[in-house]
Amino acid sequence: MSEPDSQTEETIYAAGLVPLIIGVTGHRDLVPAELPGIRTAVHSFLSGLQQQFPDRPVQVLSPLAAGADRLVAEVALELGMKIIVSLPMPEDLYIKDFDTADLLQEFYRLRGEAEAVYELPIVPGSTREQISNYTKHRDYQYAQLGVFLGAHSHVLLALWDGKQSSDLGGTAQVVEFRRDDVMRGYEPTEQLNSQLLTEDESDLVYHIVVSRDRENGAPESGLVPMLGQWLTISESQPRQSALSETYVKVFERTSEFNREARAHQKEIEEESYPLINKEDAALLPEVTRTIHRLFCAADWLAIHYQAKRMTSLRVTHSLAFLMGMVFLFYADFEARRLFVLVFFACFMLAFVIHNYSARQQWHAKYLEYRTLAEGLRVQFYWAAAGVTTEMITKFSHENFLQKQDIELGWIRNVMRVASIGCDIAPNLDPQGVEIVVREWVGDADEGGQLRYYSTKKSTYRERAQRIDSLANLTSIVVGIILVLCVIVSSDATRTTLFLALGAMLLLFGVRQAYAFQVAEKDVIKQYEFMHSIFATAERRIRRASSDTEKRRILRVLGEAALDEHAQWIFLHRDRPADAAGFLRMES
Repeated sequence: MSEPDSQTEETIYAAGLVPLIIGVTGHRDLVPAELPGIRTAVHSFLSGLQQQFPDRPVQVLSPLAAGADRLVAEVALELGMKIIVSLPMPEDLYIKDFDTADLLQEFYRLRGEAEAVYELPIVPGSTREQISNYTKHRDYQYAQLGVFLGAHSHVLLALWDGKQSSDLGGTAQVVEFRRDDVMRGYEPTEQLNSQLLTEDESDLVYHIVVSRDRENGAPESGLVPMLGQWLTISESQPRQSALSETYVKVFERTSEFNREARAHQKEIEEESYPLINKEDAALLPEVTRTIHRLFCAADWLAIHYQAKRMTSLRVTHSLAFLMGMVFLFYADFEARRLFVLVFFACFMLAFVIHNYSARQQWHAKYLEYRTLAEGLRVQFYWAAAGVTTEMITKFSHENFLQKQDIELGWIRNVMRVASIGCDIAPNLDPQGVEIVVREWVGDADEGGQLRYYSTKKSTYRERAQRIDSLANLTSIVVGIILVLCVIVSSDATRTTLFLALGAMLLLFGVRQAYAFQVAEKDVIKQYEFMHSIFATAERRIRRASSDTEKRRILRVLGEAALDEHAQWIFLHRDRPADAAGFLRMES
């Protein structure tokens, strides 16, 4: 595999910048008379995306085969876009496809313009000698390429006649894989999973209809050359002229991440918490740094919005307590007009804070950036240790949040391109496993997630115990006050006692409402569960006899962590941190 140099990595992914990757598949035998029209259609498509999503640089992922692949690459370069080359096999074997000097020269010219060049590995079970010849083993390489294009692009651009075909790794099969998640003849049937039934953002195909320069080369009946449409998996509307609103939201949310990462670039560089130190980072493949940069941006933004969210929560709950106290004093003192004004002022301030935080989406951004950061954490450590999914058509980002809201697909949208280099050639250096076990898993004394969750679990348990003690103390004091109210004869004393009683009950009620909003009890359960799985993983890794076994344990650990983070975001989504309940006086 050829990796992009450090300057390329800095250019593409600086400050968490996520490009919009367009994978290319298409026929080699395009009709010469149609080429000008096809170029115009491709130009319109690519420039239209760049105009619609200006915060995401459009990049083309192309194998540079003759015909469609090169045509799209040339148009992209004309538009000032970067191209990334993904070769289906080692380059010295791939160029056998180019049987003339002109085709070979054109390949090297475009390859030289590429921002990065990747060579896909030889498919397990095949050899160099086997893929040197035009047999099924060479077809497996093109099937692997189709899977790679489908899994690591945001949109698949297909210059296709629209006809179905059983050719392994051909354009029709690549489109089918993108839409239905099946590569027939390449993927073992036992690897098919529930993702087949899941609607997500990964099935996006833009189809430009072309003819083929061969007998019976006209497009599928009903299709017109140069027609461009979005393909969908909807039976009622399989073709659409405009990008669906759902996908627009996914792309725009990623654009927003780009804007915020750029706006806070200096703070992210100075204040973010890296996953590993510089010495360890230097021992890992260059391509892991892409994931790390994106993690640092997402993690910093999550902390940033969490602080805003918690400030908003604390202020509104403090105002709730103050309003309750004003209401108590209103009933027992003469200066009622002043109390009404104070009550109204607190109410309006809470209303303003609620609406401002809702418009700024502090709560949603905190949840989504935290979820993205945790997904990237797992993705980074997997890449550093050389962990794979052990499924030839699945990568680390594929199953994260699949069962949840499709709009959260923007998180996978980021992860889809973060590990593009790591997914081609897993890091098999034993140092990678050692670093990940130390920095990710860790132990109860020296660090890692095991120590983190152990500390958090203890902290939240102690806090819960203090709250329970407060509840018990409140009950005792309330009982004492009620007895005193019966005993004392002075109305003034009785009034003071009732005010004290009301203040205690109000304070406890507001504190309980706050605990519900932040899901304190559920968070304890989460920390206990995460501590348990990391403790088990640490114990099993200590007993493991090989790096292969350790990688399997790390894969299972990561899958459990991803599942838990998916549960976490929906737990907190169900308890939005706004002031609506407070404004209805429910708290």
